Amino acid sequence: MTPRQADTDVAVELRGITKRFPGTLANDAVDLTVRRGEIHALMGENGAGKSTLMSVLYGMERPDSGSIRIDGREVTFGGPGDALAAGLGMVHQSFKLFDSLTVAENVVFAAEPRRFGLVDRAAARRRVRELTEEHGLAVDPDARVGDLSVGLRQRVEILKLLHRGARTLILDEPTAVLTPAEADALFAVLKSLAGQGRTVILVTHKLREVLEGSDRVTVLRDGRVVARLRTADTSADEIAAAMTGRAVELDRIHAPGTPGDVVLDVAGLAGDAVHDVDLTVRAGEIVGIAGVAGNGQSELIEALAGLRPVRGGRVRLKGEDITHASATERRARGLAYVPEDRHAVGTAPAATVADNLAMGHHRTALATRRGLLPPTAVRAHAARLIERFGIKASTPQVPASALSGGNLQKLLIGRELAHEAPLLLVEQPTRGVDIGAIQNIHDQLIAYRDAGHAVLLVSAELSEIRGLADRVLVMYEGRITAAYPKGEADERTLGLAMAGAAVPVEAGE
Repeated sequence: MTPRQADTDVAVELRGITKRFPGTLANDAVDLTVRRGEIHALMGENGAGKSTLMSVLYGMERPDSGSIRIDGREVTFGGPGDALAAGLGMVHQSFKLFDSLTVAENVVFAAEPRRFGLVDRAAARRRVRELTEEHGLAVDPDARVGDLSVGLRQRVEILKLLHRGARTLILDEPTAVLTPAEADALFAVLKSLAGQGRTVILVTHKLREVLEGSDRVTVLRDGRVVARLRTADTSADEIAAAMTGRAVELDRIHAPGTPGDVVLDVAGLAGDAVHDVDLTVRAGEIVGIAGVAGNGQSELIEALAGLRPVRGGRVRLKGEDITHASATERRARGLAYVPEDRHAVGTAPAATVADNLAMGHHRTALATRRGLLPPTAVRAHAARLIERFGIKASTPQVPASALSGGNLQKLLIGRELAHEAPLLLVEQPTRGVDIGAIQNIHDQLIAYRDAGHAVLLVSAELSEIRGLADRVLVMYEGRITAAYPKGEADERTLGLAMAGAAVPVEAGE
């Protein structure tokens, strides 16, 4: 893919951007040039400085030094409002929408068309229809946002920015919560916008998307630019090596494990969005669950973890009936859990990194007779896990909220694996995690399996499911509708099953 505009036609130019936080140099004299009408990918490992750089560009952080030029004019932003007024718009990972309002009401919120001093709702709907037709962002202006899929909600966020005249769009990990089909649709929209002269800055970890959808790539490592690449002239291996500083083996299909005795036995399980589910997971195997988001995978895992009520069926862990056991009782009997929501469920953001790493272990390895945690043991425990999983934290005493999303995920994975529980439930283990850390987490999960543990894995990444799982189950509308051994779980077969084109099977064997 060739750049769509001449080198001199620059939309965004950052020069010498430096930003320090206590104990961290997040951006070190970063230069970034983005041309008008191109899709420019910004890549780097967790903690490389990508989010900080975009926060500076969008006015959420003030740089310690350096300059910003928009369309050739130097600017200083006091906040996101100033950036938006200058033609920048940002779609965050966590959407900022009102679920109870319609699409049109969300799009025009705080920038409403008015008539006789009142909001002109008819004009708002017309405006949204015009934008959807002009940019190929099909969505019903009258639909309630709370009823929309994640992919359609993202379109509403983009429409909000277009309504406000954004000429440059910043998208932060835009496909992290999208299905493959939704991701393809998003990139079709982004290419259309770029073709109309708008500019897209794409912050992502996904190499395939970058190679297929961008014009140029800038790579950050440890706060500095280490590579500026023309997408048509580079490769996944070159980008990965630039990000990590070493060769990385991509999309590895791990050898199958050696299954032993049944650890988890589920029969006829029914609950929230889950219907008559049978499955087993054995010691020494990873069972993957594939499915389009919203088909009951999360509800199933939460029911198994004791976070949702069970209305029917039976759950046994190593032969013990835990169907109605509490979450605490399940953990005591040998269950570890990595939830999808690492912020609200998996960690305590206000607590320190060391305290988060101690959670659960305070009842076992770190327990004392008097009920107090020995500080020396807590620090030593944290240091071991920080080193083992490459968690980037200035000190173990900083709050977990200070970590990047990827480093928070490393913390969560490391803490749960360290329990050495017979059964690990893990959802989206590498969401928002950089390439090097993905390889490390995958290796740790395989090592966990090979040590004789059972793993039940849910992932939106088919390549992850195919690379790790010894068996793959497919969930559709709350039921397990297909099961495949490792050698038969190709992407086409799984994709068809995920769309409902599979004959129901006895999937628990």
